[in-house]
Amino acid sequence: MRIDLHTHSTASDGTDTPAELVRNAAAAGLDVVAITDHDNTAGWTEAVDALPRGLTLVRGMEMSCIGLGEDGLPVPVHLLAYLFDPTDRSFAEERERLRGERMERVRAMAERMVADGLPIDPDAVLASAGPSAGRPHLARALVAAGVVPSVDAAFEELLAPHGPYYVEKGDTPLRRAVEMIATAGGVSVIAHARARKRGRLLALDDIRELAALGLGGLELDHPDHSAQDREILADLAAELGLLTTGSSDYHGANKTIRLGQFTTDPAQFEVLAGKASGVPVITS
Repeated sequence: MRIDLHTHSTASDGTDTPAELVRNAAAAGLDVVAITDHDNTAGWTEAVDALPRGLTLVRGMEMSCIGLGEDGLPVPVHLLAYLFDPTDRSFAEERERLRGERMERVRAMAERMVADGLPIDPDAVLASAGPSAGRPHLARALVAAGVVPSVDAAFEELLAPHGPYYVEKGDTPLRRAVEMIATAGGVSVIAHARARKRGRLLALDDIRELAALGLGGLELDHPDHSAQDREILADLAAELGLLTTGSSDYHGANKTIRLGQFTTDPAQFEVLAGKASGVPVITS
C-alpha cells in the first residue's frame, strides 16, 4: 500500500481542487490520501464526492499553532489533525478564529506592499484565496506582478519572518490544539517537526510534554527532513509510544514535490485509523 497523509488543495494553498487532488492521487498510484488544508475542512465534501474507485480518503487539516522552541521562545508549529468530528463546537469555533487571523494577516501584509509601491491588490489576493488565505497567495500575486521570479523567491526575499512584509498571526497554543483534537475524536500528528530550512525548531522536551496530553504521532518522513533528523524523531516516537507518518506535503504546482514522494507505513496507518472516533476513513 502507498499512503500519503499530508496534501493540500485549493481550499488552502494548493493548486489542485479537492476533486483534482483525489484524482491525481489515484493516478499517482496511491492507495490512501489525506486532504489536510490549512485551518479548514472546506475541501472535504468535494473530495469525498470525487473519490475514485479503490482510493481511500482520510479527512484532516493542518492547524496553525504556537509551541516552545529549542531556544525557549515561542515558535510556529503545524499540527496535522486527522479524522476529527468537524461539528465539535469548540474546535469549529477555533478554526473560524484561525481563518479570520489568516485573512487579517494577508491583508496587512498586502497593504504594507501597497504602501511601498508594489503592484498588489489586497482585495484581489483575498478573493483568490478562498476559505484559507496564506502567504502563498501573496507569493503568487508577486510572481504575477513581476516583482519576483518565483514563489520560492517571494518566500526567501519578501515573505520570510525576517522579510519586510511579514506579519505575525494569533495561532493556537499547541497544548490546547492537541487537547481540542482529541476531544473531537481526532488524532494529532506534529508536521515536519525538524524542518530546519523553515527556521527555528520545536523543543523535543515540548513534544514529550505533548505526548502526555494526547499527541498521537510525529511526521517522520518529509521532504524537509534530513536523515539525521528522521532518526531523532524515530527515536523520540519510540520513546514516547507515538505513531509515525510519512507524507509528501503536496501543494500541486506551488512546490516541486510529487504525490507519494514520501509515504506512511501501512501498520502505522492502521494505528492512526484505530485511534480516531470523529469520522471514519472513506473508501469508494
